[in-house]
Amino acid sequence: MSDDRARDLDIVLFGATGFTGGLTADYLAAHAPAGLRWAIAGRNAAKLEGVRRRLGAGAAEQVEVLVADSTDAAALADIARRTRVVVTTIGPYLEHGAPLVAACAEAGTDYLDLTGEPEFVDRMFLEHHRTAERTGSRLVHACGFDSVPHDLGAYFTVQQLPADQPITLRGVVRSGGTFSGGTFHSALNQFARGKEMKKAHAARRRAEARPEGRSSRAVGGKPHRDPVLGYWLLPLPTIDPMVVARSGAALEAYGPRFRYSHWAGTKTLRFAAGGALGVGALAAAAQVGPLRELLRSKVPQGTGPDEGKRARSWFTVDFVGEGGGRTVRTRVSGGDPGYTGTAKMLSEAALCLALDDNPVTAGQVTTAQAMGDALLARLQAAGIRFETV
Repeated sequence: MSDDRARDLDIVLFGATGFTGGLTADYLAAHAPAGLRWAIAGRNAAKLEGVRRRLGAGAAEQVEVLVADSTDAAALADIARRTRVVVTTIGPYLEHGAPLVAACAEAGTDYLDLTGEPEFVDRMFLEHHRTAERTGSRLVHACGFDSVPHDLGAYFTVQQLPADQPITLRGVVRSGGTFSGGTFHSALNQFARGKEMKKAHAARRRAEARPEGRSSRAVGGKPHRDPVLGYWLLPLPTIDPMVVARSGAALEAYGPRFRYSHWAGTKTLRFAAGGALGVGALAAAAQVGPLRELLRSKVPQGTGPDEGKRARSWFTVDFVGEGGGRTVRTRVSGGDPGYTGTAKMLSEAALCLALDDNPVTAGQVTTAQAMGDALLARLQAAGIRFETV
């Protein structure tokens, strides 16, 4: 990163006037250490002032308000040069995210978001990874439920297996919670852009260096019953396995040959079949413009469930790792995944990058690669459980 002494802010949060962004602002106001220099940013000054008042008297004195539109490259560059870390909850990121990534990469500023959009992540790698390597910027995508529990859960698991042997790992996700409107809109966009997504992925594979003497890959599979966990497993078409595989490529602890598979787990075959049909129907509907817009209108962005419903929500990610003749079972678990938990993960990642002693790295990197043990410790202290079972 560029010289921190020239920067008067530690963290800037874009999107605080939205639902998940507001929860992130609440979390930072409640958990940031004394003296943290932070600001909320967006295009509507009146709404931002409303957020600052809601955060309370202490925050009103401490938190700065910065006005900038997501398309205003000059304003974004000014903000990026002022702060050490930029956090954004403004999605879908394919529509709104690229100018802020560019500003952070050029300024040597760390960047975090909540995207689960593979095409966006691949395009940002192609356009900004080399610049970020040069300036010292760490570009860390997918810092919410996509993909922190999966990436750090895999990291936690492989540490318990021999690093000099091939490792096979599977992650199985279960949850009782509501997905966010932003996640839903992003998923619709990705389903509608299958060709563009494949093109961006292929271009990244051609440009990205491979680890010498090692391999790391996400692998698929067909629905089946897990003999260890007892769940019916359904392949889960999310960004999470790509993120885990990139951590495996970057970190030698994942062994000389790392393979990861990613699943949704259900207790009955009926639910597994229903889930597969639901995903297929959503993907098909996303190809038809009017249907896609109708679905968008049914799940608006910027809204979410009330506090009581979020308090009743939960998630688990079970991992089964095999290597060197050993089998290890671990679990990551927590509360509401789509909103409260995501705000917690994003906030702790921002605080981790701004304040903690992290590995030396730059460019587009994963949470495990950029923060590893430090973020793991923060999340455990914040109530997200990582355990061997």
